[in-house]
Amino acid sequence: MKKLLLFFSLISFLIFGILSCTEDSINNPVGNQPPNTGLFLYPDSTITPQQSRLTIHWWGDDPDGLVIGYYFSWDNVNWEFTASNDSLFALQIGANDTTYTFYVSAVDDGGNGVYDNQIVRNGINYGPEPFVDENDNGVYDEGEFFYDIGLIDPTPAVFNFPLRNTAPTIEWSELSFLPDTSFPVMSFGWIADDIDGIESIVHINIALNDTTNPSNIISLDGSVRTITLRTNDFSTNNPLMEIMIEGQEGNINPELLPGLILNSENRFYVQAEDISGAKSSFISLPDSGQSWFVKKPSGKFLVIDDYKTADNTFDFYFAMFDSLGLTGSYDVYDIHTHEPPFINVTFLETIKLFDYLFWYTDNNPSLDLASFSTQRYLINGGKVAFSMQFPQAVDPVELASFIPIIPDSIDEKISLLPGTVIASDTTDPAYPNLELTLNVFRVKSFYLNPLAANPVYYYANGELDGFAGFTNSDVTEFFIALPLNKLNGGDANVKALLEKILFEDFGLVP
Repeated sequence: MKKLLLFFSLISFLIFGILSCTEDSINNPVGNQPPNTGLFLYPDSTITPQQSRLTIHWWGDDPDGLVIGYYFSWDNVNWEFTASNDSLFALQIGANDTTYTFYVSAVDDGGNGVYDNQIVRNGINYGPEPFVDENDNGVYDEGEFFYDIGLIDPTPAVFNFPLRNTAPTIEWSELSFLPDTSFPVMSFGWIADDIDGIESIVHINIALNDTTNPSNIISLDGSVRTITLRTNDFSTNNPLMEIMIEGQEGNINPELLPGLILNSENRFYVQAEDISGAKSSFISLPDSGQSWFVKKPSGKFLVIDDYKTADNTFDFYFAMFDSLGLTGSYDVYDIHTHEPPFINVTFLETIKLFDYLFWYTDNNPSLDLASFSTQRYLINGGKVAFSMQFPQAVDPVELASFIPIIPDSIDEKISLLPGTVIASDTTDPAYPNLELTLNVFRVKSFYLNPLAANPVYYYANGELDGFAGFTNSDVTEFFIALPLNKLNGGDANVKALLEKILFEDFGLVP
């Protein structure tokens, strides 16, 4: 009986407590509570100088509802809505270190169920409720999804971001190097970067030999990454250098670069500068302890040595050109010993310094270089003679890109013996017969494009079909598929052939 009374007493107490709470809630209602907001940087939540790209994370908690989004601001005046919990921001670096303040307030789901053109909370006008503009007309239309804004945290989470400007960095690209000697043409390339964003690099500063005098420094656009320096002014030993940007003939910097010294050692400098004026150190080519000698051309005639292995071949040509009265008026360009960086552009701009070329090769010629440069050089007004040998396999299409042949009609033979006569196919006796003095291997002959070529030499005894030597129709290009240094047998007619090509056909004046 006592247990039963105790049970009823407990039930009565609970019912009274519930009724009392209910009555108190009705008499003293608690309204919708605004959400609370927090934010942090990941992974480091401490306030330290940051880079100008920041990923900020935030969160919200609503004691009596759901958080549907957030308003954030960088000035506590202009606010933007997002449903996301984080965002990547790019902050503008100024001339000095800068502190940015970020505000974010959580938004709950206690809206009024209708679209509002103006949301005013906590004394702040947040503008119209955000919505999904399905028809892209810029205004809310009935039926489009919108965020029904309820209460907004009146005490935004705040974070100060001190931004320290970081100077850019610069280094040479893998393709940048210097031969120990070159003519007054050279290309340079670099890699520039900035932790504050590569777009913050606004200038690339370059100089030759002297970075202490501001008048010697040229500022290029911050996006430039390769340049070619060139000049054809040889009236002074200190010519101003034209700056060709990114290898583009149509992109020439309006200012000329001073400082080069012909027939002397030189050094090139480059520096990156950002929007704040912060600068990297100057880096230089060549590095300390190395040299870059810039040679003034001796004349308008250039001999290109395309032998990959060293031998005494040049001694033959050296003696031959001297016997033609060209001593001191021609230059030799060993493109392997003095291989330039960014070779296609640098090589082409180098040979354009000269009006006449004689290009001789071993049996591994630089066909890609000849293919890239020959027609461009000829169009520029130059004239070129080739004495070229070939490897066992050769791409006839590549050959046809710089000599006037029919690409699918190459004849070949393993070797030719000394005494083989290379006969002239023309009635002009100035193209003399030639005779081999040594074995020549992997010999080739060609059928010519009749609209673009004039035949000159064939194999007298029919060893190969087609032609061994020819000119283009304008007689600005001569080609022979044999080494002239091995063709001076019999009447020793190589000198007479060179006189014909260089002096009569090309117009070179000794």
